[in-house]
Amino acid sequence: MPKEHPPQLTNLIERLAKLPGLGRKSATRLALHLLGGPSDEALELAAAIVAVKNEVHFCSECFTFAETDPCPLCADPLRDRTTICVVETPADLMVIESAGLYRGLYHVLGGVLAPLAGQGPESLKIEQLALRLDKAEASGQPVTEVILATGSSPEALATCSYLAQRLADHEVKVTRLARGLPLGVDLEYVDNGTLKEALTFRREA
Repeated sequence: MPKEHPPQLTNLIERLAKLPGLGRKSATRLALHLLGGPSDEALELAAAIVAVKNEVHFCSECFTFAETDPCPLCADPLRDRTTICVVETPADLMVIESAGLYRGLYHVLGGVLAPLAGQGPESLKIEQLALRLDKAEASGQPVTEVILATGSSPEALATCSYLAQRLADHEVKVTRLARGLPLGVDLEYVDNGTLKEALTFRREA
């Protein structure tokens, strides 16, 4: 960074540049916008960041972000508890939920299998999913279908195959989204029409 930048501005730019999708140029523009804009705008942003870190946590049931535990989706008595939709991230959950196409429960894995990056089965919420199925069966309200709604990257497809094998000893139908999804694309970038077709015509894993 140029030496003429004040240290606090340099610090802000460096921290913004660490955010996904922001390079140093974009981070610099944002920092200068915050510095040159109204003080209230910057303070409200800072307060929102502090609040979300202090008040939003993982749901102990599905592992999405929420302010309550369980989250509103898991606590909703009107949700179809015979079906669990497995997604990679909370962002994927929000995409499916906002489309209004699905009324069951969710389970967030927290990523995909990526051995080269050191992310194996123990890094994901896979065993927690198996425990949810066991718990539901013991309660007399078993889950009858698990939908693997991951992306179509090689890592996501490998994760689907692993999950199908891991859940093979459960009395549950395991399905995948239909192949209408573009190869290598994450769910958060898929339009509602494609997502609807992928859900409607899902197939057994």
